[in-house]
Amino acid sequence: MTSRPLTIGFIPLVDAAALIVAVDKGFTAAEGLDVTLVREVSWSNVRDKLNIGLFDAAHLLAPVAIASTLGLSQVKVPIVAPFNLGLNGNAITVSPALYAAIMGEADGDPLDPMVTAKALARVVTARRKAGGEPLTFGMTFPFSTHNYQLRFWMAAGGVDPDEDVRLVVLPPPFMVDSLASGHVDAFCVGAPWNSVAVDLGVGHILHFVSDILERAAEKVLAVREKWALENPDVLARLTRAHGQAANFIESPDNREEVARILAMPDRIDVNPEVIRRTLDGRMKISPDGTMRQSERYLLVGREGAARPDPVQAAWLYAQMVRWGQVAYSPEALERAKKVFRPDLYDAALGASAGSAHAVTDGVGAFDGARFDANDIAAHLGSVTIGRRFS
Repeated sequence: MTSRPLTIGFIPLVDAAALIVAVDKGFTAAEGLDVTLVREVSWSNVRDKLNIGLFDAAHLLAPVAIASTLGLSQVKVPIVAPFNLGLNGNAITVSPALYAAIMGEADGDPLDPMVTAKALARVVTARRKAGGEPLTFGMTFPFSTHNYQLRFWMAAGGVDPDEDVRLVVLPPPFMVDSLASGHVDAFCVGAPWNSVAVDLGVGHILHFVSDILERAAEKVLAVREKWALENPDVLARLTRAHGQAANFIESPDNREEVARILAMPDRIDVNPEVIRRTLDGRMKISPDGTMRQSERYLLVGREGAARPDPVQAAWLYAQMVRWGQVAYSPEALERAKKVFRPDLYDAALGASAGSAHAVTDGVGAFDGARFDANDIAAHLGSVTIGRRFS
């Protein structure tokens, strides 16, 4: 088999695990692919280098793939995602001061996102009455799951994310320093940076994103649609390698080795133990050592996590509409759903490789509202806070 050279960009996050393991354990080489991984610091870099062809593929925020396809605030470059690199994996981390304030206002179980969202609303109101500055929350990109997850949580408790707080964009590796320096009061980011903040004593993990949405598409293996049409065999081989890597990662016997691979300086460059805790869903959530276990913290391959689900794309598109990033159209909704390509996944790995899951609407939002990917008007009509186009 002739070796095919590929260049793929990634951000140092644990949900790049399938990509990194596919390369570093030789799964891509076994498929006749010679892959060079390029570590980047910002999502705009990854997106732009993918769009102009400097990258053949990329570890990419799922909403960015949709935004690029629709030409939202960027060059219009259609993207397809044949493989989902991770479900969930994000968390909301807050400063010790904000954690104390929210706990002081919490009326009920603080693991319930509705309880903390309403507590946050009371904290925001008290700060405003006292003449204080609005709280500042960091997120990774305007078209990001982190942005939408923060907004979804806040708004459910009555906090308007555009009027009551500040949301600022920060690259993932810069989140911890920004929290430590007081530039932000909280952030939503992927692993391992929440754990790093806790280990340094500068943050408390308030919620796993899996508390807010049971299944949330996070990062995808993204390629340009034109490239996919021109290189179907190469894409199938790349997808197969990722499937093998995901299976390897999900085996508990391999977790220690995977953590060591991901921790390397040219990969994520953090303590392997932090990565191991993430893969196991065994998270230290407070500087005092309090631990929390969650089987849903990060899904790489199990429960059908790697198979792209157009329902997830529809939910992300609905958030873009809700927050005024795009006007709704049935055509755009269908185009967004077609970014996620389960057909390409099935062709490479077999339909049986995407096992069923128990979340009936494919999303599992904490507010209890059922999501219908074919009727996002109902979803949008059920919320009171938003910035939709008229």
